[in-house]
Amino acid sequence: MVLSVRAVESLSEIGEATWQRFANREGSPRDPFLSYAFLSALEQSGSVSAEVGWLPYHLVLEDEAKQPLGVMPLYLKGHSQGEYIFDYSWADAFERAGGRYYPKMLSAIPFTPATGQRLLVASSEHESALVAGAAQIAGEMNISSVHLNFLDQAAWQRRGDEGWLLRTHKQYHWQNQGYKTFDDFLDCLSSKKRKNIKRERRDALANDLEIQRLTGAEITEAHWDAFYQFYIDTGSRKWGSAYLTRSFFSLIGATMAEDILLVMVRRDGRYIAGAINFIGGDCLFGRNWGCIEHHPFLHFEVCYYQAIEFAIEHGLSRVEAGAQGEHKLARGYMPSHTYSAHWIVHDGFRDAVGRYLEEERTHISEEIDYLEQFSPFKAS
Repeated sequence: MVLSVRAVESLSEIGEATWQRFANREGSPRDPFLSYAFLSALEQSGSVSAEVGWLPYHLVLEDEAKQPLGVMPLYLKGHSQGEYIFDYSWADAFERAGGRYYPKMLSAIPFTPATGQRLLVASSEHESALVAGAAQIAGEMNISSVHLNFLDQAAWQRRGDEGWLLRTHKQYHWQNQGYKTFDDFLDCLSSKKRKNIKRERRDALANDLEIQRLTGAEITEAHWDAFYQFYIDTGSRKWGSAYLTRSFFSLIGATMAEDILLVMVRRDGRYIAGAINFIGGDCLFGRNWGCIEHHPFLHFEVCYYQAIEFAIEHGLSRVEAGAQGEHKLARGYMPSHTYSAHWIVHDGFRDAVGRYLEEERTHISEEIDYLEQFSPFKAS
């Protein structure tokens, strides 16, 4: 069978039915970030576009009859912002040597450091054809590199078998050990950590704050108006500008509200803080948080403890609370490996990056081993 790969500059050129057929294939966990609703909202709202350095360039794998056999979310990137896996030093080194690092190709969910599928195929045998097509297109277009970020471990290992460079990173994830209640989780912690969490939860709501958990039709445009102000405030302090536009939130509210958990905080009838989470098949993904009033420990309550309670109540196996944050460790979120794979077109540059990544993987593993010594859980 002769297979071919083509690129499109809009998800609409693939169509919702075709995209969802591969994103929802049997045996794969439901991933809200891979949904047509989420990715098309990014495009329709202008959150991703050529103007902001995220040109959609999704790939479609086809047979001789032009029947789709798989798809791949892909972007031509004019920078390395909003990725949570940092290659600025690679870009600097390549360009100082006379090369052109940007644009590069990135298969990832924009602004979303969540592990998931990147090669959406009807049959696993088509994975290699799709990823090889991405590398071939990069070579033909004189593009420096292709990056597959936040892969699951099995897909990461398969890319390594095909000659891709392998990179590891770390995040902090909470694992549900069959807890029936939040107190069941607390009972597994050391006495000191358990007392600290109880104190933080009590103090977080000390100023007559009210917590609301909203999903589905409970989320209104008024909630999005308030949450967007929190998001803008945090984004301007962290990145200098917000990645997501206001219309993005209206679009996902209209098309995938059942996959959203919005945790909002109100004081005296006015919303003052909130966090958005996305509900997967077996995981709650914590994403963005913001506030317009400071209250001690409120961030921990809204982003971490409310997420744990929701996961326990709904039988979810884990909570992924996003990038960074060693402070999560004391709150039951343990260090976990995350994975990415990279194809560097230039032979000499590929060898240099490969040597660097070999040392980095060792360092990440040693760091995770070290951090596990500070587990808040009782010694078994």
